[in-house]
Amino acid sequence: MATNPDDFLPLSGIQHFCFCRRQWALIHLEQQWAENLRTAEGKLQHARCHDDTYSESRGDLRVVRGMRVASQTLRLSGACDVVEFSADPNGIEIQGWPGTWQPFPVEYKHGAPKEHDADRLQLCAQAMALEEMLVCTIPCGALYYAGTRRRETVELTEELRQKTQATADEMNELYARGHTPKVRPGKHCNACSLKELCMPALCRRGDAAGYIRTHLEEAQRGGER
Repeated sequence: MATNPDDFLPLSGIQHFCFCRRQWALIHLEQQWAENLRTAEGKLQHARCHDDTYSESRGDLRVVRGMRVASQTLRLSGACDVVEFSADPNGIEIQGWPGTWQPFPVEYKHGAPKEHDADRLQLCAQAMALEEMLVCTIPCGALYYAGTRRRETVELTEELRQKTQATADEMNELYARGHTPKVRPGKHCNACSLKELCMPALCRRGDAAGYIRTHLEEAQRGGER
């Protein structure tokens, strides 16, 4: 089990994992990747967000971009797009900053809000890592969607935290086994940049083991004639 943050799984992978476990395995286990318009646009957007040389102060608000985070509990590490620190008498002390501050993570996303929890789980994982590092409590964060140009405030409930922990545990377990799950075709496959590598349509024709077994049996029957 990894204990060094440099050996933790990428925190951003939690979104891939929630979207499709096979997609996550192809990227993080088999090191396969393919770009499409959606991923290219998302990469450009995050390049701007992750400029860790940029910080901003506006009165009682400080904005930090590309802040590195790691969680021993989740065994995930990565970078937050944006963390906003608001002056708060009940907040925490930050070295080099006068006063006390309350952190508020903001994750930037391409497109519009989604029905599934992938984005919320990624945001929650960032908040849980920040809580460990800063020894604080973060009750909520936000998702900003470029498609709507609006923020969606996300309450970091106990239910969401438990789901985030369970997802991270499953990611680490599959990674330790080196296991790539079988494909589960669905509508989500059409939006996946790895569709041509994954070839989900092949699963409808039976798995490779079944194909080989069938042909061996046919060859054996032919040899017995």
